[in-house]
Amino acid sequence: MYLCFLKNVTMSQSRLQAISPIDGRYAAKTKALVPFFSEEALIKYRVQVEIEYFIALAELPLPQLADFDHAMIPALRNIYHEFSTDDAQAIKDIEHTTNHDVKAVEYFIKEQFERLGLQDHKEFIHFGLTSQDINNTAIPLSLKGAVDKVYTPALQGLRDQLHGLSQDWAQIPMLARTHGQPASPTRLGKEIAVFVTRLDQQIEGLNQIKHAAKFGGATGNFNAHHVAFPAIGWQKFGQDFVEKTLGLYHSFPTTQIEHYDHMAGLFDQLKRINTILIDLDRDIWTYVSMDYFKQKIKAGEIGSSAMPHKVNPIDFENSEGNLGIANALFAHLSEKLPISRLQRDLTDSTVLRNIGVPLGHTLIGFSATQKGLSKLLLNADKLAQDLEKNWAVVAEALQTILRREGYPNPYEALKGLTRTNQAITETTIKDFIEELAVSDTIKAEMRSITPSNYTGI
Repeated sequence: MYLCFLKNVTMSQSRLQAISPIDGRYAAKTKALVPFFSEEALIKYRVQVEIEYFIALAELPLPQLADFDHAMIPALRNIYHEFSTDDAQAIKDIEHTTNHDVKAVEYFIKEQFERLGLQDHKEFIHFGLTSQDINNTAIPLSLKGAVDKVYTPALQGLRDQLHGLSQDWAQIPMLARTHGQPASPTRLGKEIAVFVTRLDQQIEGLNQIKHAAKFGGATGNFNAHHVAFPAIGWQKFGQDFVEKTLGLYHSFPTTQIEHYDHMAGLFDQLKRINTILIDLDRDIWTYVSMDYFKQKIKAGEIGSSAMPHKVNPIDFENSEGNLGIANALFAHLSEKLPISRLQRDLTDSTVLRNIGVPLGHTLIGFSATQKGLSKLLLNADKLAQDLEKNWAVVAEALQTILRREGYPNPYEALKGLTRTNQAITETTIKDFIEELAVSDTIKAEMRSITPSNYTGI
């Protein structure tokens, strides 16, 4: 994500000059992702992995690190705990010379070792590793942090808001529409509950996805580690480091890079959640257009530059647009990342730098949907009017009761009544019932059915 390191450029100017709306117009909605997906964040996570790797080597211990003073471990961890923008800029300055981002991190840490009087141990920084051992642990570590600390709470907040509305509107009868046409009545709260259930199922699936990391040297076989120290069980070391120290899942065997299958699964899951919310956005937008909902009016707010009366459902439109952009990017990430020529090519590197972008658009979408939901005002009179104008929808109930009673050709009888271009009213239905050759008890049962109470369980 865009970071402005120029001290003479103000925040407002940097947002005005940002190419991406994530860091410009919508920066306030995506700022929670900066500690995970900015350039500075990536550098910090790389430093964290390098430091923790050195500590893990010292705790084996490697013979050459037997004299390492373990009392220095807190000071080493402070290198990333107290990591600053100035530190990130120092690494970027080194990169101008090395033209290699991970090597610049290694050199920076070596400078910190010298500052701490640990120069005798500095050659065990990045020992036996390739850049991807750092990238393929730092990036899933940052992604896991963003999903756990930012994305999931935001999704849960939206889900809980929908659950609250489903409870509030649980007893509100509503004309259903299948194929856009009047259909058997439902309840507004139940239709919202459908989305809650769909989200719950996807959240359950999301929680089962592993955040996988590769850690095994230049081609995944711990070649350099094994040739230097053949007596050490490096595969177990790598697994323990990734899983116990970093809290990730260790992929093994791999090529030089993580195969990204689990990460692709995550992006597919996030895409599926967004698709559910796009479906919600479009339904609510349609209900607003049908006048089932009014919207709270904010003083001074303008809906149209030409039509003063308009209060547009812009929040749901904003959400749909941003979730659509996010899904396009999630689709590319999940399709591209698992593919790499032979033992690796570099196409994953530039693509991975964009994983925060769809998450940013997703957060914008979540926020817009929540804002839109909070502005809805139920127009119960309109819902009731639509039900009253569509008495034909009780035909299903009547013909089903007649089926139960063994009445001849009940479907055909109701079809003949309702499939006309004339309005079907309460009187039309009750006159039909009176002409049926059934008992008064059955007629009374049928007369009690209305569009407002024929809503199922």
